[in-house]
Amino acid sequence: MASRSKAYDLSGARVGLVAGNGALPHQVADVLAKKGMDPVIVAIRGEADPETLSRSIAELGWGEIGRLLKTLKRNGCSRLLLIGGISKRPDFASVFGDAGTLRLLPKIARALMGGDDSLLSKVIGLFEAEGFEVVGMTDIAPELLAGTGILGKVTPSKTALGDMDLALKATDRLGELDIGQAAVAVGGRVVALEGAEGTDAMLERCAALRANGRIRSKGTAGVLVKAAKPSQDLRVDLPTVGPRTIELALAAGLEGIAVEAGRALIADQAATIRKADEAGLFIYGIDRPEKG
Repeated sequence: MASRSKAYDLSGARVGLVAGNGALPHQVADVLAKKGMDPVIVAIRGEADPETLSRSIAELGWGEIGRLLKTLKRNGCSRLLLIGGISKRPDFASVFGDAGTLRLLPKIARALMGGDDSLLSKVIGLFEAEGFEVVGMTDIAPELLAGTGILGKVTPSKTALGDMDLALKATDRLGELDIGQAAVAVGGRVVALEGAEGTDAMLERCAALRANGRIRSKGTAGVLVKAAKPSQDLRVDLPTVGPRTIELALAAGLEGIAVEAGRALIADQAATIRKADEAGLFIYGIDRPEKG
């Protein structure tokens, strides 16, 4: 299911942010506040960072979905944004909590089956069945999405552009199988594909491959590409890079990073681009026709 492209008139609307890890939840809250809105943040226990926690009205675990729904409704939220990372999928033991959770247990159990796309689609359906409109970054904070072309001061080489194209094709194949959103290509060869371990661990694996000689190049070489899965619902789980991605790409000896323009997030965008410039890495926004 692809993201909707309609523009939202959010004046006077109250948006609830269900916040996972990383800096994006409070960055989104800042954007909404500048638009005259008063977002309500509910932090996911064990995921949200200290700043998100300090700005949240509640910190709730997976077993408190009933309380989560009541909290959002009590604070006048009719729209909902799921934002930030989740380090691990909830297990069955974690969802036996309050009465509202027990009422929704059959739907929760079904949501926990299948791959990541299946899980996220069912989670959206669960909230929608409770009367919320689930919105995405493309709807309410498009300014946080990646732009097109060279986003910093560093220009990709001709070889890097070829690696970028190859890694992008690899991410499409990965997405078709609902495996991951990222791939690395070096010198015309795909050397790493993202699996359940996530992008950071994949980049650490690339650094190890370079250290033991399995990846050979003179100087920096290769590109990390992160792209949305074909037919992905862009309201959740957008491909995201940030300052930590720059650090790991540098350690892996890569020349740069590319993401889909308008379909990926750059967390702490100014700091991330500045860090890439300082490291001599490029950041590039790939412009291509919308998928799905």
